[in-house]
Amino acid sequence: MRTSAASEIWDPAETLPRETLRELQLERLRSTVARVLERQPAMASRLREAGVASASDVGSLDDVARLPFSLKSDLRENYPFGLLAVPQAELVRVHASSGTHGKPTVVGYTRADLDTWTDLMARCMTMGGVRAGMVVHNANSYGLFTGGHGFHQGAEKIGATVLPVSGGFTARQALLLRDLGGQVLVSTPSYALVIAQAVRDAGLSPADLRLEVGLFGGEPSTNELRREIERELGLAALQLYGLSEMCGPGVAAECLAGRAGMHVQEDHFLVEVVDPDTGEVLPDGAEGELVFSTLTKEAMPLLRYRTADIGVLVHEPCVCGRTFARIDRLRGRRDDMLIVRGVNLHPSNVEHVLLGMEDVGPHYQLVVTRSGHMDEVAVQCEPMHDGVDRAELASRVSSLLREQTGIRFDVEVLEIGSVPRSEGKAVRVVDQRG
Repeated sequence: MRTSAASEIWDPAETLPRETLRELQLERLRSTVARVLERQPAMASRLREAGVASASDVGSLDDVARLPFSLKSDLRENYPFGLLAVPQAELVRVHASSGTHGKPTVVGYTRADLDTWTDLMARCMTMGGVRAGMVVHNANSYGLFTGGHGFHQGAEKIGATVLPVSGGFTARQALLLRDLGGQVLVSTPSYALVIAQAVRDAGLSPADLRLEVGLFGGEPSTNELRREIERELGLAALQLYGLSEMCGPGVAAECLAGRAGMHVQEDHFLVEVVDPDTGEVLPDGAEGELVFSTLTKEAMPLLRYRTADIGVLVHEPCVCGRTFARIDRLRGRRDDMLIVRGVNLHPSNVEHVLLGMEDVGPHYQLVVTRSGHMDEVAVQCEPMHDGVDRAELASRVSSLLREQTGIRFDVEVLEIGSVPRSEGKAVRVVDQRG
């Protein structure tokens, strides 16, 4: 529990010595292995095939590498409730993914799971500067999506005032920010830019608002994008990370004091970085795929869940005093990566270049086509202001992209407002390969 109104640490567990933390992780990992073996038949058989027949077979944290991976496909193959480790009657909440690429992944929560998630969100929001009495403007969608509910629960736990605005009616977002005095903006980073445009359209400036901090998640964002949000809305933009298979948002978060990566809540999640192709565990500071094991989840424990998110893990001390490992860089999703003429390309590579050019606006899309056996990628973007020579700007963008990525892009600079806006996660890649 929070110890004082002035404290920047919600839970003393966030500052545990590393050795004490590792002892706690091992104890909870063994408990999770036992739970899977006893209550999750679909995954228990894999553990036994890997030579893990009891929790005592996990002698140290290094033994986590012996455990088999779990995948999103496991959730889909056992849709909707085949991976539950509790009777369905014990669920108090169900969330699900959008199911854009197939069956949605369904996740259940017991009362204890929900309480843990709420407390994790209180931790993450506290490290982002949220305090009791502050006004939190929650522009994340509610419903089956975990974002709106997670931030709502955490803010209430802290004692903040929540405005459950949700997404949509963007012009109203600007007026409510002004009239109700929102100090904390919660949304996806791309929707924050849409709200910023609505603020300008309403004839307002950041000085007319009370915003202090923005807590953004749901999609990867570059430092350039966050700086653009800060410039547009006059706040400190912080990144949070989560996925519904773990709990939702609340898995990791950036602290306001350090702003040097997202602290993983390691007493609840054991994190690894593995080679995306071989599955081999990589050393500290190496870029690879993030893999998480739940340590306290009751309803749906998962061991070594492959997220498809590409990032870097570091353990250097943070100025905030927290001892948890940090996700230093989150490049994007493995399945978003394109191979163009033999070169690996993430949308974040393009975003880094575009938002580093003062004449280019923050809204863009990559349009992917295929010529023979090779992917071709075109860039559609917008100028920052009217009156820009769009043909000349397209030429400059194309040259800089080729210089920075080694790939030739067809660049089209559209009229302002032509790139589609999103109320949630931005659609950065339009795949026309059929």
